[in-house]
Amino acid sequence: MTYADLLLWLHVIGAAVLLGTGAGIAFFMLVAHRTDDARLIAHVAGTVVTADLLFTATAVVLQPLTGALLAQEIGWPLSSPWILLSLGLYVFTGLFWLPVVVIQVKMRDLARKAVQENSALPPNYYRLFRIWFACGFPAFVAVLAIFWLMLTKPQFG
Repeated sequence: MTYADLLLWLHVIGAAVLLGTGAGIAFFMLVAHRTDDARLIAHVAGTVVTADLLFTATAVVLQPLTGALLAQEIGWPLSSPWILLSLGLYVFTGLFWLPVVVIQVKMRDLARKAVQENSALPPNYYRLFRIWFACGFPAFVAVLAIFWLMLTKPQFG
């Protein structure tokens, strides 16, 4: 395995982690939310926050590093339009992901509080869920677009 092969492998693994954890987290949060069971939501949201911090955050940091090293090793200029567009979409995704992480923590805490107080989930939980849900769509589409750019490396112009 060459250095370029190793970088490519690491970059693909990172991309798979980003897509997989993003889709998995969204699925499990949605399923838990639909139960309206504060105890279940608190548990799932706790796991989701841990997974996001452990897996997603690690991949978020490593993706641009492996991408830049890979581009340098292969000889792709970072000024290539498909790379610049990918980076722009990456930043765009991050602008949605960072608030989502904060929202997930707040949703977890509200669900835990409801469990402790043996009460229903508060209206703020549902408001945060709607924001969380709405942020997921543009971020997910942007990640899919990045995958397409990385696989096809289109020539613009």
